Amino acid sequence: METSKNYRFTTLLTEIIMILIALLFLVPFYFLFVNSVKSFGDLLTNAAAWPKVFEWGNYQRAWEITKFPKVLFNSLFVTIVSNLLLVLFSSMTAYRMVRHNSRFNRVLFTLFVAAMVIPFQSIMIPLVKVTSTVGLMNSHYGLIICYLGFGIPISVFLFHGFVKSVPIEIEEAARVDGSNAYGVFFRIVYPLMRPMYVTIIILNTLWIWNDYLLPSILLQNSSLHTIPIATYAFFGQYTKQWDLALPALVLGITPVIIFFLLMQKYIIQGITAGSVKG
Repeated sequence: METSKNYRFTTLLTEIIMILIALLFLVPFYFLFVNSVKSFGDLLTNAAAWPKVFEWGNYQRAWEITKFPKVLFNSLFVTIVSNLLLVLFSSMTAYRMVRHNSRFNRVLFTLFVAAMVIPFQSIMIPLVKVTSTVGLMNSHYGLIICYLGFGIPISVFLFHGFVKSVPIEIEEAARVDGSNAYGVFFRIVYPLMRPMYVTIIILNTLWIWNDYLLPSILLQNSSLHTIPIATYAFFGQYTKQWDLALPALVLGITPVIIFFLLMQKYIIQGITAGSVKG
């Protein structure tokens, strides 16, 4: 009986601690929302207080100044196309490396893993020179190609671990039935890799959607700007329009938060499945 009471007390205490930690992580969202509906004066006076008057007009002005429908489309286009190409190329690459374990493929996989630790800032200037030389500046397609280069290493790494957990006997049975290499991959392996596809898409979406540095370097034309760049327009050298920047931030993060909440259950499933065998 005493053991049961201790167990219930420990469980209750753990739940309370977890709730407090969750509330702590939600504090920034509280400050973001309550200050997005304040006037500039109220915002500077007391940022933690609940709004005296809800200035919903801040959202309308931020919508118009950032040209939000346009920048939303740009962000969606870059994020969706980048994700589709990343999961397609990375999954096929990882599958080939695992099923054809040659010395060349092992060396190539090692290079992919090594590329994961290279900081973006160290190659930023060469990247600008190369993209400018080949005509990829001021182009969404140039930005997408760069995202492929930076996103494929980690994607291949995760897919590589997942493919090792797929029984090769299933593929051999499909080949006996007459399927070629592409048929085996897309009809047999692809459905089994779906949890990892979803995981890769979630992780890359959070990265690409919120990325500021790479688009700010490659996209000089304002009509091509994504949401993070459009939001930065409220921060000048001498002025910072927090009453408009915060509503723009809320508008920008809302789509990706909704997407993450809908898809988060697949993250642990996919990463766990990918780490079964190494």
